[in-house]
Amino acid sequence: MDNKLKKILHALIFNITLFMILIIGIQNSSQKSKINLLVNQTINLPISFIIGISFISGSIFGSFISFSSISKK
Repeated sequence: MDNKLKKILHALIFNITLFMILIIGIQNSSQKSKINLLVNQTINLPISFIIGISFISGSIFGSFISFSSISKK
């Protein structure tokens, strides 16, 4: 298997696993908050979900940055 494909598959599986653990972990979360966007606000979301999604999206974008730097070489 190609090295780039392995890295993409590994990042994808890792982030999906983190998302599933996040969904299972927030089932009994009672603290909720809204996110202020530029135009309006979101619905009340559990704080653990907001933090978890921020971490997962950072991991995904970091993976894309490393893939683009690998492909330039």
